[in-house]
Amino acid sequence: MCVSKLTMMLVLLLVTKLVQITSNGLLQLTNETVQQTGHAFHTNPIVLTNTSSFSTTFVFAIRPVTSPASGHGMAFVISPTKAFPSATAGPYLGLFNITNNADPTNHVFAVELDIIQSSEFDDIDGNHVGIDINGLKSMEYASAGYYVNGFQFRNLSLKSGLPMQVWVDYDGGETQINVTLAPINANKPETPLLTLHQDLSQVLTNSSYVGFSSSTSATLIASHYVLGWSFQLNGKAQNLDASKLPKLPPLKRKRSMILLIVLPLLSLCLIIFVSLLVVCYIKKKRKFSEIVEDWEQNYGPHRFKYKDLYFATKGFKEKELLGSGGFGKVYKGTMPGSKIEVAVKKVSHDSQQGMREFIAEIVSIGHLRHRNLVSLLGYCRRKGELLLVYEFMPNGSLDKYLHNQPSITLNWMQRFKIIKGVALGLCYLHEEWEQVVIHRDIKASNVMLDSNFNGRLGDFGLARLYDHEVDPATTHVAGTLGYVAPETMRTGRATTKSDVFAFGAFLLEVGCGRRPIERGREDEILADWVYGLWKKGQIMKAMDQALGRDYNEEEAELVLRLGLLCSSSKAEERPSMRQVVQYLNREVLLPDLLSLMSSPSCFGFTFETNTEFDVTMSFPSSSGDGTHIPISESLLSKDR
Repeated sequence: MCVSKLTMMLVLLLVTKLVQITSNGLLQLTNETVQQTGHAFHTNPIVLTNTSSFSTTFVFAIRPVTSPASGHGMAFVISPTKAFPSATAGPYLGLFNITNNADPTNHVFAVELDIIQSSEFDDIDGNHVGIDINGLKSMEYASAGYYVNGFQFRNLSLKSGLPMQVWVDYDGGETQINVTLAPINANKPETPLLTLHQDLSQVLTNSSYVGFSSSTSATLIASHYVLGWSFQLNGKAQNLDASKLPKLPPLKRKRSMILLIVLPLLSLCLIIFVSLLVVCYIKKKRKFSEIVEDWEQNYGPHRFKYKDLYFATKGFKEKELLGSGGFGKVYKGTMPGSKIEVAVKKVSHDSQQGMREFIAEIVSIGHLRHRNLVSLLGYCRRKGELLLVYEFMPNGSLDKYLHNQPSITLNWMQRFKIIKGVALGLCYLHEEWEQVVIHRDIKASNVMLDSNFNGRLGDFGLARLYDHEVDPATTHVAGTLGYVAPETMRTGRATTKSDVFAFGAFLLEVGCGRRPIERGREDEILADWVYGLWKKGQIMKAMDQALGRDYNEEEAELVLRLGLLCSSSKAEERPSMRQVVQYLNREVLLPDLLSLMSSPSCFGFTFETNTEFDVTMSFPSSSGDGTHIPISESLLSKDR
C-alpha cells in the first residue's frame, strides 16, 4: 500500500468524526475540539508471521492550538481493532485507558510522537519518540532528533508545526525494529533514532490494522496532520516525494487580540518591570553602601567591598555565625571568585573620632605575616559598622579543647607544639617586626588552631577602637580576669612584660587544663595553686588529669615552671619572649624559682588600682562550639 496524496486515499477508514481529509489532501486527525480522539486506519488488515517484515514512512506535522507548550502527540499504530471505544483522550493518545494500559492482551504496537512529558509513563521530556508495546510506557525512547554523518545528533521540535518524516522498519528475521526521524527535505539518516529487538509476531498474534491515532484534552489541544503515507508488507515502502505532498494551512493569527489586549498588557508589564528594576537598583545601592573617604584609597587591597563580604557570609545569616562577644559577631564566609574561607568580624562604632588613625593601625597590622599568627586580611566600613576580615581557622579556638569536658582532648605533643607556636608568634610581635606590637589579650580562647592543629595567635589589633569611643580625659582599662598583669591595674598601661604575664597564665591553662581563675574552686587563683604544689615538690600534680600519665615529664615540668616564672607579680622578673622561646627549645636553662620568693605576693594578682582609671574585669568563658572564632568579652587599649 502506498499513499502520497491523501485526497486519493479512498482505502483509509476515518473512524471518528474528528478525522477529515482537507480540500488540498491533508489527513487531519484532530482539530480544535476538546477531549476527543481521532483514528484513521487502512481498511484491509495485515497478518504478521514469524518471518514477516514491514516498512512504512509518513510525513506528519503537529501544531499546538492554545499555545506552543500545549497539546498532545500522535502515534503510528498497528492494532487488532480499528475502534477504541474505551480509550481515554489526552495523554493516552486515544489508544488505552488507566485500566488496560500495559495489558498484554491489547496486542498493540505503536510509535508515539509525544509533545507532553507524562510522569505516569516515565517520559524523558516533552519532546520525544517512543516504541510502545501494549501501553504508553515506552520500551525504547529518545528525544526527538536525527543523526548526521552517522554520529552527530541534531534536535528536532515535534511541536514546531513544521512537517517531518518518519521511517519505521521491522525485520522479522532479525526481530529488530528501527525508527528514524528527519526533516521533510532530508534524506533518510543512516543511523536510526531508536532500535529495539522485539518479535512482533508474538505481540500482533491476529490480523491487524495499520493507521494513526491522536487525541486532545480539555486544556491541551493540537492539530495533527498526516501529509503522506507509504506502507509495504515484506518489502521496502515507496519513497514519498516531498514536492508533491499537500501544503499545511497557514498559522492563525489573532491580530485584534494582540493589538487590543496583549500589546497594552505587555506595555504595562514593561513599565512595571522597569520601575521595579529602578527601585531594586536603588535599594541594592543603599544595601551595599559603604563609607569610603579619600584617604582610604591609599590602602588598596586591604579595603574589602561590603557586597563581597555580604555574599561571602550569605547575608550574615545566623547559620554562618561563629561566635559573638563584647566586640560584636564573627561570621564564616567564602569569598566569591577566589573561594577563600575567611572570618568576618562585625564591630559596632558610633564615633568617627580617631577613625583615620585606627584604620591606619589596622592596615599596618594587616602587614604582619607569621605562621603562628592569624592574618588580619583587611577591613570594610559601612554606616555604624567596621568589618574586619581574618584568615579562617577550621579547628576553632584552643579553649574548647581544654574546658567544659571537651569531646576531643589534645595530647601532650599537640599542646607543647601549640605552646611553642604561640611563643614564636608573640616573640615576632615583640621583637621581630618593624614595630613593637603588644597583643594585650593572650589567652586560650584567642589561640586559634589551623587544619593541622598548629597554634595561631589571633584577635589582636582591635583595642584602639575603645580608645576612640571614651572621653579623652579618662583611661578605660578592660581585660579578662586572670590574664591582666598587676602593674597594668595600677598604671593603666600595657607593655611587652604584661603580654608575658598573660602568656604565663596561658602556659598554666594549657598544662593544667584549668582557667587562671574559676569561681567555685577552693584554690581560685591557678598560679598560686601551682606555686604551692611546686614548693611542696609536687608540681606534677597540677597537670591536666585528662592527660593521665601520657606526657613528657621534663617538658611538662618546664611548661609549669615557666608559667610560674612568667606570672611573677614583678615585671622586671619576667623573661622576654625571646628568652621564653629559648627556654622552650632548651637552648637555655630555666632559672631557679627560689630567687623570686623575696616578695610576699610573687604570683597571682594584686588588686591595687589607681583611682584615675576606670577598671572593668570579666571572667573568662568558653568559646563555644566547633569552629568558633572567639571575641574577647573586653579588650585592653593598645600602645606601642
